[in-house]
Amino acid sequence: MRAILAAVSVLALGGACQPQAPAGPAAIAPGPTAYADLQKRLIEAKPGETIQLAAGTFDFTDGLSLDVDNVSVVGAGQGQTILSFNGQTGAGEGLLVTSSGVTLSDFTMQDSKGDGIKSKGADNITYKDLTVEWTGGPLAPNGASGVYPVESKNVLIAGVTVRGASDAGIHVGQHRADHLEIAD
Repeated sequence: MRAILAAVSVLALGGACQPQAPAGPAAIAPGPTAYADLQKRLIEAKPGETIQLAAGTFDFTDGLSLDVDNVSVVGAGQGQTILSFNGQTGAGEGLLVTSSGVTLSDFTMQDSKGDGIKSKGADNITYKDLTVEWTGGPLAPNGASGVYPVESKNVLIAGVTVRGASDAGIHVGQHRADHLEIAD
């Protein structure tokens, strides 16, 4: 019996010494360097990478862009991770995506000067569990569209809420008709 217990103890200890897979980059957190940190990660992303956004409110004064294929941008949840463009100085969208295979999920975008999230020529894109809103209600100066996939195919929009856009909440423009799915 002692031999069996000794063998189990050695196996248990040996398993604890196994090398662990390296942890991915930490989630980007709100703060004074958050815009630069996030835009740098979007530029330097590798295909297959997931960029995590921590809970909290991110205050941005400029729009973001992503042009690397097969990247996911994931927050801590709608209403928990908030990208606020209330202080945005330019007229562009909050996030412009020009790459394919992108998944955007689990965050809220607020008060962009232009469209909330625009994807152009971005095939196989997923918008999931997102909120895009203008917190002052529907006003003429608000961005035209909350979610705007254009010149794209194979688009999935699921669990997306848009409030206060000046034109269309979800505007699917010049869509290449392979596959478009809008789900609750």
